[in-house]
Amino acid sequence: MVELSLKIINKDGKVQAENIDQDEVFLVYKHAYQEGDKIVITSSEKDIYLLAQVDDALGSAFIYLTKNEITYHIPFAEKRISYSPKVFCGDLHSLWVRVATKEEIEAYKNLACNVMDQHEADGFYPHTIANVETRGEAVFASRNAIDGVRVNNSHGPWPYQSWGINRQDDAKMRLEFGRKVLIDKIVLYTRADFPHDNWWKEVSFLFSDGSKLTWELEKSYKPHVIQFDKKEVEWLEFYNLIKSDDPSPFPALTQIEVYGVESNKN
Repeated sequence: MVELSLKIINKDGKVQAENIDQDEVFLVYKHAYQEGDKIVITSSEKDIYLLAQVDDALGSAFIYLTKNEITYHIPFAEKRISYSPKVFCGDLHSLWVRVATKEEIEAYKNLACNVMDQHEADGFYPHTIANVETRGEAVFASRNAIDGVRVNNSHGPWPYQSWGINRQDDAKMRLEFGRKVLIDKIVLYTRADFPHDNWWKEVSFLFSDGSKLTWELEKSYKPHVIQFDKKEVEWLEFYNLIKSDDPSPFPALTQIEVYGVESNKN
């Protein structure tokens, strides 16, 4: 049995609400969130798979936990505009966390998606890190590329958030899984707000096993599907992004999906 707890903690460190249970825990919070509030999840075990819902409008996340305690910072102000306006609103909130089932763990799935990813994410995966985000704005943060939202025919606030590279030729983004996974397919939804946007005619991937993959893309709003022989990796890097000769200077990534299964070496 895994002991799980959910807490709401305010900016002063005071616990506003808490619940503890075995293998699955629920928390209903009957107050409006205040700036500085955070959600803390603790587990008696680490290096385990959890499903977590920090907000009913955000949906659940399949995450891999590498620490006994993780923190989710509730977004406010400018950070809120890359989320649905329904998220974290009102004075009634339903949260839960549970241990993932064997079937959920072993299923072939998109291993990249994590609606809970943030800059501050520490101890839970998948997680993104980029060397640039356009003007430091939330609507162009790298986390947007793994939030599960595929709408790519515009740019800006939700549901059009994306990873923006600020016209930087050496832009790159690392996607960390936090453990070994076996992958064989990548799906890219490049932003296609034409003619505002440009597009990448060629992209490359560097994998943690040392291998590389370069792929040619086309100008399209449809998903780019990249299939390859199985690789056992802990992370991949999306880099060497060659834009087309179109006049716009603004290529961007709406979503990256990486399909595979867990490695039996974990």
